[in-house]
Amino acid sequence: MVLAVFRSKTETLNFASLLRSYGVNCFVINTPRRINVSCGISVKFNSQDLPIAKQIIARRRFDTFGGFYND
Repeated sequence: MVLAVFRSKTETLNFASLLRSYGVNCFVINTPRRINVSCGISVKFNSQDLPIAKQIIARRRFDTFGGFYND
């Protein structure tokens, strides 16, 4: 599983919505404490969908994107 981490709750929720629009099964979860660059919530999805997630990040402007983390 992979976590997409943002410093904005709004961008986190927008990213989750975009992933779902591409047919990616994802969940909004509380960010683990070991990852301290976040707004408190992250998007969790299967690692096989990472290429789609990277495409979304590349195409859209997410100013608060903190990175992808393996969970």
